[in-house]
Amino acid sequence: MTERLSLRQAFDLELHRREAERLAREETERAQQEADHAAASALYAALAEDPDFLGERGLKLDRTRYAVILDHEAFRLRAYFEAGEASITSADKRTATTPTAAPRKQAVASSVAGALDILAQFLADESPSC
Repeated sequence: MTERLSLRQAFDLELHRREAERLAREETERAQQEADHAAASALYAALAEDPDFLGERGLKLDRTRYAVILDHEAFRLRAYFEAGEASITSADKRTATTPTAAPRKQAVASSVAGALDILAQFLADESPSC
């Protein structure tokens, strides 16, 4: 014989189920944000390993919580980590009419190493010697 629930019991069970789902979603989102922050930190550390190279190329390295920026007087390279991927953009500051130039090239990487490779490609595209 199955036990019948009262409306109050069913209501309380539903509230507990929804709360558990909300907490699980929040935990998943927090874990993803931590992973994105860790990836941005790892890319920043990799780029900061050679300050002489950055100086030779006229690059200033900067970062926010989820983004790493290589800023040059003529262009800006940016890698933004979100949902486990890095969106990499290259913007030309020479023809920009606003302080934040619109991206002219975009790519997506699924790892820090992939983001580093794309940044290297975009930097090579900007180098006058190539």
